[in-house]
Amino acid sequence: MSLNAVAAISLDLDDTLWPFAPSVARAESALQAWLVAHAPKTAARLSAPRALALLRDEYEAAHPELVGDYRALRLGSITEVLASVGEDTALTQPAYDAFYAARNDVEFFEDVLPALTWLGARFPLVAVTNGNADLALTGGGEFFMGALSARQFGAAKPDAAIFHAAARMASVLPSDMLHVGDDFDLDVVGATNAGLQAAWLVRRHDGADISVPSRAGTHVTVSCLLNLCALLGRRDGS
Repeated sequence: MSLNAVAAISLDLDDTLWPFAPSVARAESALQAWLVAHAPKTAARLSAPRALALLRDEYEAAHPELVGDYRALRLGSITEVLASVGEDTALTQPAYDAFYAARNDVEFFEDVLPALTWLGARFPLVAVTNGNADLALTGGGEFFMGALSARQFGAAKPDAAIFHAAARMASVLPSDMLHVGDDFDLDVVGATNAGLQAAWLVRRHDGADISVPSRAGTHVTVSCLLNLCALLGRRDGS
């Protein structure tokens, strides 16, 4: 597939601009250290490997109405841990603050900042995420004209509404907007079903073939954001 004229670009955040798993692992380590220091009776419940991740998953299973609201799930699981050992649940918010600061301490993929510099000079950029990262804290926000998160907007990818809102934010038609992301169903299928163009970002370096699911909408596949810049640059001669 070749891209049609592109007037604006929306980008996913986690696993598109930075690896998600390491940032969450660092955040849970920071949260555990904070809890043990300020609520020492939690240490016994947090001694097992991945204790905080498992406790959060258990809380999500018990509260399906909160699925996708990562802030509420983390706050609830922290409160539950504190209460279960007799610690003050008023510590929930400062504990979460420690977690959230570390969660936004991300390491951008090597191609990202050079690519955002190139893209941001040529297109309005909008961040579209189902996660809870904050570009004001991660860095990189200067390249974006705006951001939409599922929790704040009230709809999550692959819902067409969040893609259409991104196009409105950039003042373009959905068909003139290109969405870029790593998740095939959320980003590619979601965007193309909403009438956007899509670029599937597949950061694989093992030489394996990339099989495209049969449910694929029309899209391009790129291995990094600089690859996308080259593709767009060939179109406009830059």
